[in-house]
Amino acid sequence: MSSQNSSINSFVVWRLLDGKPGHEHQSLGLVNAMQQRLAMQVVDIPVGRSGAGWLYLAAGVWPAGKSLPKPDLIVGAGHATHGHMLAAKRAYGGQTVCMMQPSLPAELFDVCLIPEHDQYRGFSSFIETRGVINHIQPVSAEKKDSNQVLIMVGGPSKHFHWDELGVIAQVYDLVRKHVDVNFILTTSRRTPASFVSAMQRVKLANLAIIPIADTHKDWVQTTLATVSSAWVTEDSVSMVYEALTAQVAVGLISLSAKGKSRVSRGIEKLIDRQLVTRYDPYGLYRQFMRPVLGFNEASRCSDALLAHFNHRSARGRLVSRLA
Repeated sequence: MSSQNSSINSFVVWRLLDGKPGHEHQSLGLVNAMQQRLAMQVVDIPVGRSGAGWLYLAAGVWPAGKSLPKPDLIVGAGHATHGHMLAAKRAYGGQTVCMMQPSLPAELFDVCLIPEHDQYRGFSSFIETRGVINHIQPVSAEKKDSNQVLIMVGGPSKHFHWDELGVIAQVYDLVRKHVDVNFILTTSRRTPASFVSAMQRVKLANLAIIPIADTHKDWVQTTLATVSSAWVTEDSVSMVYEALTAQVAVGLISLSAKGKSRVSRGIEKLIDRQLVTRYDPYGLYRQFMRPVLGFNEASRCSDALLAHFNHRSARGRLVSRLA
């Protein structure tokens, strides 16, 4: 356990961690945004197996919180945190913020942050979000290099058919047609080794390949802060939202969807709203490639949560849907 704020402030947040970077980036983004608005003490608490949380809930105890300041807010992302969040609340009080649509009744939590593509229709307090919240910070255009472009590649997924040759062809065509631009290609944990090998055999002077194994923890965040645009394979939904938050122009490297899933619906909404555009060999994407200003879900949700919790006596259920 570690505190992110050495001073003792009146507002205490327990951030429960399941060890998965994607989930921890979600809660970090929210907590960082809240800290910009309110003096608070944040305590990071790793949780073990989800089953232990349910046992603690039944017993009315939560040993991890024994020597900690009592929480005003308990935040968690990922299923493994759910039982622990409820056990911590029962033992020590505080308001729970669940950063997803849980598989159990959402009414068990004080507020849930639920992506729009989940199409939530329940009766809990919730804030509908554009995709999942992340910890990326927006960077103004003046600090970006118009000649630097990032390409982020995913891999096989539940929602999209992985077409290795198709992705290679699109990347090759994109890079070859923009010889005056320096492209940086990176991968994810899902990217097959065969893709990296194939791309390394493609000799393009303006393409640098940096596999995920050769990057550090904050590499994507620091790189997005310097590039003018990013191309992302459609399966890498979290990367799409990270790039949008960083205020870079976002293009999609096309993959075919495995039917109408909540993830593919989310991608189609982004395209319909002209927030992102798909690559095409004719260059029609150029008219839509522009940064989206003000796309910061962590900031928006932070404002809504603090307003909600600050006016508890006057509030009913929190229902915040996207327009």
